[in-house]
Parts: sequence; C-alpha cells; structure tokens
Amino acid sequence: MTASDLPVPARDRLRTICVLGIVMTFSWGSSYYLPGVFFAPIGADTGWSPALLSAGFSLGLLASGTAAPKVGSLIQRHGGRRVLACGMALIGCGQVLLALAQHPVLYLLAWIVMGAGMGAGLYDAAFSALGRLYGLGARSAITAVTLFGGLASTVCWPISASLTEWLGWRGALLAYAGLHAAVTIPLCLYGLPRAEQPHPTTSADTGTAGSLFRDTRFWLLALAAACYSTMATILTVTLIPILTAQGLTLAAAVGLGALFGPAQVGARVLEMAGRGRHHPIWTMGVSATVAFGGVVALWLGLPAAPAIIAFGAGNGLWSIARGALPLAVFGAQDYPRIMGRIAPAAMVSSAAGPWIAGLVVAEWGPAGTLGLLVILAALPPLLTVALAVRLRRD
Repeated sequence: MTASDLPVPARDRLRTICVLGIVMTFSWGSSYYLPGVFFAPIGADTGWSPALLSAGFSLGLLASGTAAPKVGSLIQRHGGRRVLACGMALIGCGQVLLALAQHPVLYLLAWIVMGAGMGAGLYDAAFSALGRLYGLGARSAITAVTLFGGLASTVCWPISASLTEWLGWRGALLAYAGLHAAVTIPLCLYGLPRAEQPHPTTSADTGTAGSLFRDTRFWLLALAAACYSTMATILTVTLIPILTAQGLTLAAAVGLGALFGPAQVGARVLEMAGRGRHHPIWTMGVSATVAFGGVVALWLGLPAAPAIIAFGAGNGLWSIARGALPLAVFGAQDYPRIMGRIAPAAMVSSAAGPWIAGLVVAEWGPAGTLGLLVILAALPPLLTVALAVRLRRD
C-alpha cells in the first residue's frame, strides 16, 4: 500500500469538517438566504418589481443547477478544495456586481454569476468533496457539516439586517464579498486537505452515473428533491413578507425566522446521536413529513414559532438525507458525479420557485402563497414512501 492509498488521517477529518462548516455557513447565508432580507431594500431603492427581483434569484438557481454536473465531474477528478474556492470567488464576484447594479440587466447577470458560485459552493459540492475523501464513511461527516450550515440563516439574517441598516444594501453586499475574499476562499485553499486521494473501491460501489437515467430510484429521488426544493425556496423567499403581512414588525419577523437555524441544528444533532444505525430513507421520510406539518400549521394560522421550528427541523434532516441517501443507494465509487446529476433536478425546478412566489404574492397575497406551499409540501412524503417500497423490493 502506498501513501496515496492511506485514508485521510482522523485529525484532518475534524479540520475538514470545521472548515467546510464555516464555509457553508457564510456561503448559504450570503447567497441562498440573501433574498429574505435584501429584496425589500433593493425594491424600495430601485423601484424594481417583486417579479423582477425573484427572477434574478431564479436565474441564479438555474445557473447553479446547470453548473452542478460539471462541478461533480471536477470534484470526482481533482477533489473539492479548488472547486469550492472557485465557488466562493464566484459568489463574491456576483455580490460585487449586484452591489453595482443600476439596471435590471446587470442585476440579472449578477445573479447568474452568483448562481454559478452556488453550484460550486453549497451542500452538493461539499458533500461530493466529503464523498471523494471518505467514501462510504462520509455520512457522519455530512451530518457534522450540516450542523454548521444549519446556522446560516440564524447567523446571516441578523447580520444582513444590521449591515443593510448601517451600510445600505449595496454596502452590505460589498461587505459579504470582502468576507469571502478574506475568509472563505483562504479556508478552502489552505484549510482543506491538499492531497485528496480516491477512496478504495469496495463491492458496495455499484452506482454509475451513466446508468442513472434508467433507474427508477434515481427518478424518485430527483422528483422528491425537486418538489421539496421548490417548496423550501418559495418559503425561504416569502417567509419574512408573510410574517410581516400578518402584522409583525420586520425585526420580529427576522427574529422568528432566526428560529429556523436552531431547529435545523437540533434535528441534525438528533440524527447524529443515532450514529447512522438507521437507513437514510427514514431520515428523508421523517424530514418530509415534519416539514409538511410546519407548512400546514402556517397555512392554518397557528402560532408561527412552532410552525417555523417544525419546518426548520424537517429542512435540517432533508439536507442530510439529500447527501446520505444517494451514497447509501448508489455507493461511493462515482458519488461526486452522481450528486452532480441529482442536483440539477432540485436546483432547476426550484429556479421557478422565486418567480412563482413573486407572482403569487402579487396576485393572491400570503394566503395564496401558503396554499401553494401546502400542495408542494405534500408531495415529498408520498414520493419517499414510493422510494422506500422500491428499496425494500430490491
């Protein structure tokens, strides 16, 4: 056995988890969660319509999904260190362009650039990098990284609200771009392992990217991911406006929205306590059901705090399942490429979410938006049951 055949040392594993956790907190918080706080001041300053603002985010998600297969292939060949660093750089460049935008065309272009960075810098890329490092042993590392990432909204929504009040929305975006240049890019380049060796091939590594499109399990996974991601994207974009429309101040709405992060983390701690003794299909089933319950509670007008906690808990478990279940179903041999082919199903489908949200909010208000969310949230539990039946049959 040569040095390149040895597993990554345990001390490097802890460092890798911590580095990726910090990077995920700020990459998610300054890109995917950006609209929740920034859309209102951008619209007030520029006069751009909610539909236009949402269209930019949709283009970003579309760019992310389009980039995902290439990102997966690059991580499969070269590991995740430089790919993730490029993702952070693109997110930062997109934020600079967005801060400079005086015309809708530049605004949309900024989101395309930021979206490409999201494709190379969010969970799918991080999970692929972990799978490349640890093979079938990556599940616990995936769960640990999501513990950090679950705090993205809790950390970054209050920071975003404070920065926009202090510096204006343009200055706040430049501050986030500076953070990526000074913190997340160096962390990726110098904090992640330089020598990322392929894991040893095992008999469990049966999945190949080329056969996915003929596999019913792939389509059930992809469709469930698409429905869930669309629902979660719409709720993320509209949660603060929905809460303020119910009579809450912006500060109170942001405070309630901040419960989302701790709920995600709490659910992930429970998942970690299980030490992987249950199949990830159970994680996906519980997550989809709990998230559905949270959306229904909001729709029925029940207290917002427990509803947000329920949705946050479900979302926290879903993030783990989206990385762990493909690994368990298809094996580790081609895991980064497989993740790169599942990701577009979620990202491209959810790209329509913000645009739909903008139209629904404008035409039907919060009640219509919540009705749409209930319908979308009902589908992932049903698809998870179908997938479980198929896995049991296999």
